[in-house]
Amino acid sequence: MHEIAVGNVELSGRAILAPMSGVSDWPFRQLAARFGAGLVVSEMVASDRLVAAEAETRLKLEGAGLAVHCVQLAGCRPGDLAEAAKIAEAAGADIIDINMGCPAKRVVGGWAGSALMRDPVHAAGLVAATVAAVRVPVTVKMRLGFDRATLNAPELARRAVDAGAAAITVHGRTRCQRYSGTADWAAIRATRDAVTVPLTANGDIVDTGTARAALAASGADAVMIGRAALGAPWLAGVVAADLAGRPRPAVPATPAAIGALAREHAEMLLSHAGAEIGLRLMRKHTAAYADHVIAPTTLRRAALTAEDPAMALLAIDHLFAAADGLAGDAADLKAAA
Repeated sequence: MHEIAVGNVELSGRAILAPMSGVSDWPFRQLAARFGAGLVVSEMVASDRLVAAEAETRLKLEGAGLAVHCVQLAGCRPGDLAEAAKIAEAAGADIIDINMGCPAKRVVGGWAGSALMRDPVHAAGLVAATVAAVRVPVTVKMRLGFDRATLNAPELARRAVDAGAAAITVHGRTRCQRYSGTADWAAIRATRDAVTVPLTANGDIVDTGTARAALAASGADAVMIGRAALGAPWLAGVVAADLAGRPRPAVPATPAAIGALAREHAEMLLSHAGAEIGLRLMRKHTAAYADHVIAPTTLRRAALTAEDPAMALLAIDHLFAAADGLAGDAADLKAAA
């Protein structure tokens, strides 16, 4: 299986970690890259807020330690996107991705995200403005269309490529579907037929089997893994290794190992974002790591509600230590049976 390049940027694999708001923070991307993800993409960064230098928005630009730093921007005004792209490039971005697929009401209501699929001419203008503003490759992430009546991803992809886009990602749902139903990988093939730049298929890819199926159905060059990677930053690396025929990375195999990763992630968040923001961000991740183990509900609740950083880290230790003990007890009982 071949690897791919986005413009002049070589990717290390064909399984990409998706941009997910509130999830794809810098520590999470660091961990996913360590496990071998072919590319990791920042959570969506609002271009107008970045231009306004909002502190929390600037945190999303962090890419230190990443071999390839990809920043996803959202916006509907050419000037804001162009300026935000310059800021991201100056902060070390190797690739700029433009969000034309987010289905969230607040994003669509501002005529950004998947709302841009309703006006391909304007959307292409945003791509052109961004391409003109930076020297790094610009890519676009979209959906099949805004609704089933307007499956215009092939048209938008063609216009985006004509405007200078170096790669395209298509989520196999419409905006109106949001995350309901099943991703239609076969419907992505029309976009494959429309453009020759690298194409990535997204939606409902949860393991190597679904990755292979998505590639076969869509004709895409790569897959993008989203929600399935929450609590499993190793997933994209495992799939990338399988698609390339390489040995899989070593992944946490016990509650203790998962707990060590959860604590490391939490410590990185606290160091990166500070106590207030770090505590808020780590709760979602801690809950997702905890979904991989069986532990007392009281300990899980303590880990997710602690309001002091030291207590939160201690609660994580207790949660996964208890889970490891329960797993050990179950193994002993099975061996004795």
